[in-house]
Amino acid sequence: MLRIWAPRILSIVFVLFLMMFSLDVFDSSASVADIIIGLLVHNIPALVLLAAVLVSWKYEIVGGIIFTLAGIAYIALMIKSGLSDGNQWLPILMIAFPAFVIGILFTINFFKKNR
Repeated sequence: MLRIWAPRILSIVFVLFLMMFSLDVFDSSASVADIIIGLLVHNIPALVLLAAVLVSWKYEIVGGIIFTLAGIAYIALMIKSGLSDGNQWLPILMIAFPAFVIGILFTINFFKKNR
């Protein structure tokens, strides 16, 4: 039972974790429109992953592929932007590692279910 629910629960927690980073748009000098636009822009990756969670609920291989690719894409973007220098790997892995774990769990569930 845990094998089935673990990737789903972890993916929801992961999406909420990513959405938490959008809270920096709240500024005393910002207008309501600026805050709403900022929240939407900051939450685009989290909303894409939320859509992946919804699709993965039924088709687990989709979650395995999308979350694994999300981890790879995040690392690639951080390397390209130059944030991987020195001691910057820990913050990068704090985002990428959970995505990899969730992707692996969805993939394991897919193969166990179809066996």
